[in-house]
Amino acid sequence: MEEDQEYIGGKHSVLEAIRAGRTINKIWIAENAQKQFAGPIVAEAKNLGILVQFTDKRKLDQMAEGLQHQGVVAQVAAYAYVEVEDILAKAKELGQEPFILILDEIEDPHNLGSILRTADCTGVHGVIIPKRRSVGLTATVSKTSAGAVEYVPVARVTNIAQTIEKLKEQGVWVAGTDVTAAQDVYRANFNMPIALVIGNEGKGVGRLIKEKCDFLVKLPMAGHVNSLNASVAAGVLMYEVVRQRKQS
Repeated sequence: MEEDQEYIGGKHSVLEAIRAGRTINKIWIAENAQKQFAGPIVAEAKNLGILVQFTDKRKLDQMAEGLQHQGVVAQVAAYAYVEVEDILAKAKELGQEPFILILDEIEDPHNLGSILRTADCTGVHGVIIPKRRSVGLTATVSKTSAGAVEYVPVARVTNIAQTIEKLKEQGVWVAGTDVTAAQDVYRANFNMPIALVIGNEGKGVGRLIKEKCDFLVKLPMAGHVNSLNASVAAGVLMYEVVRQRKQS
């Protein structure tokens, strides 16, 4: 996002933005919003001196066009991306081995939002996305992530292949997903400093990126459709890392 301001909508997204200390200029709530729905937002905004205005729902529809805002919209400062070094520093600070996601050209904001939500649940230290041919941190991503976008650091890089090389230099192993991989995800060892590469919704992980990976894994498929939704595949992999780390 290049703009200085953007709009987010939905009760959870707005509440998490407030609680995460995001810079919020103003909040609009639909006049017919229920007390129990609007109450927590109004109370938290009041404590922080954030301006709240009740307005016609149609105005909210215009402001957050195409977004399911549930009767609440906030004007916020655009998301700040982090550096890859910040993600590694976060893991070190927590005394944990790095656990990173690399998303190779994920284009659907709903997929990115879902991935961020699971990343928050599984303790991922950060997500890396490319600057080109990839969705960024938009309002739809925020809404789909149910506020997780406020807590999972996202780095935006010019070159994923070069970034993988730098991670390897820092002792991080890189595992890619590929339907033709020889190794099953449940036979792979993820109990190490790890970065998981999740591919594009249609094309999967790009050839050059695959070549940069230390090893490739596949998810077992028993049905008639030969690929999973990107966010579902990412979720399975993230929880396999969690399972292995808990057992060690």
